Amino acid sequence: MDESHVHDITRVIQLALAPAFLLTAIGSLLNVFANRLARIVDRSRALERGGVPEGDAATEAEVLRRRGHLVRWSITLGTGAALLVTLVIAISFLGFLLRMNFALLVAGLFVAAMAALTVALGFFLREVTLAIGSFDLLLRMGRRVRRGDADDLSPPGGS
Repeated sequence: MDESHVHDITRVIQLALAPAFLLTAIGSLLNVFANRLARIVDRSRALERGGVPEGDAATEAEVLRRRGHLVRWSITLGTGAALLVTLVIAISFLGFLLRMNFALLVAGLFVAAMAALTVALGFFLREVTLAIGSFDLLLRMGRRVRRGDADDLSPPGGS
C-alpha cells in the first residue's frame, strides 16, 4: 500500500469517528429512555394491584399511559437515529472502498438522524413535563390520605 492510500484510509476513519461518538451519546439517551419506561411500567403495576383505578388514581393511570406512549416514541425515534448514524458510517466506508461519491446520501442520512433525535428529545421533554405534573397529583392524593378524606391511595411500599 502506498502512503497516499494509507492517508486516505486514515481520513475516512477520522471522518467516521465523530458519528461513532454520536452513537455512544444516543445509546446513553436510549438507556435513560428505557429507565423512564421501566419506572412508568412499575408505577402502572402498583396502581393495578389496588384494583380498578378510580378518581385521582384513574387520572394518574391515564397520565402514565400517555407518558408511556411518549417514551415509546422517544425510544423508537432514538433507535432510528442510531440506525441512521450506523448507515452514515457504513456508507462512508463503502464509498471509499468503491471509490464512489455518496456525499449527498451521507449528508441526507445524517440530517435524518438528527431530525429523528430532535423529535425523540422533544417527546422526552413532553414526558418529563407530564411526570412533573403528575407529581403534583400524587402530592394532593397523599394530603387527602393523611387527612383521612380518601381511602389509602398511596402506592404499596411507599413509592
